[in-house]
Amino acid sequence: MSVTQQGTAALRKAKKITVKTCLDNPFVFQWKTIEGEDMHFILQTLEERIKHVGLKKIETPRKKKRCLSKKQMERKCDAGTKVLPKEEETEGHQQNLGWTDISIRRQLAIGVNEVTKALEKDDLLLLLVCKSAKPAMVTSQLIQLSASRATPAGQVPRLSETVAPLLGLTSVLALGFKKQSDTFTEAMEAIIPKIPALEVPWCQFRTAESVACACTDPAEHPEPEQLAEALGDELTRQKRKRTESNQLDLSNVILQPLKIKKLVPNPNKVKKPPRKKKKAFSA
Repeated sequence: MSVTQQGTAALRKAKKITVKTCLDNPFVFQWKTIEGEDMHFILQTLEERIKHVGLKKIETPRKKKRCLSKKQMERKCDAGTKVLPKEEETEGHQQNLGWTDISIRRQLAIGVNEVTKALEKDDLLLLLVCKSAKPAMVTSQLIQLSASRATPAGQVPRLSETVAPLLGLTSVLALGFKKQSDTFTEAMEAIIPKIPALEVPWCQFRTAESVACACTDPAEHPEPEQLAEALGDELTRQKRKRTESNQLDLSNVILQPLKIKKLVPNPNKVKKPPRKKKKAFSA
């Protein structure tokens, strides 16, 4: 290497690392994972109820596309008379595709998107989340939302492994039971007392206790409308208590300081591969 080349290499300045500053949330929200006997009880209750109801989604199996040879194409063209009965069979088979019972399907909210919409409308009585969801942020956002709606919610390991094959789905990261659900009333009565309370500082109330008290007698099974009314009454009571407590002395309140967090975008400097341009075929 020449002297001039060494000089130019030494003069090159290292690129500055771009750092973005933002305010970090002082509160850390985590699910209370339901394990042990409660986990097995919840999974067994769901499995028995779904099998009894028979709710399942039937889909056509995906076939891999394969290139046909010229001889196979000729055979297909020659066998034109055999196409009509096959088409009739497929049309009759497509009528049975989909959910086995749409009315029961509407009583559930399956998936993170459906659960989020149902919580925003305050339309859930119970929420179960799978622990295998990655990243954890996918389901951690539901903690504050379910606490603000006073909906009992908990994280159950192996939820997707147990429920997804029964429903004919690949995965079930979140499963919600709606207030209009009359098919899963008994299952909710048994599961809700096993759900631990969520810890959110500004939502120190829980309506699951009223439902658990109402469901202590196994001989009496309240209807979903009665469960919804019980939840609404308990929610109004807790709101009154909070308004009364706001008028009291707040000297014991501890304010949490906001932290400044520095983020380095793309710290490993992983570059995205360039997009391949599609070739325009001339006619």
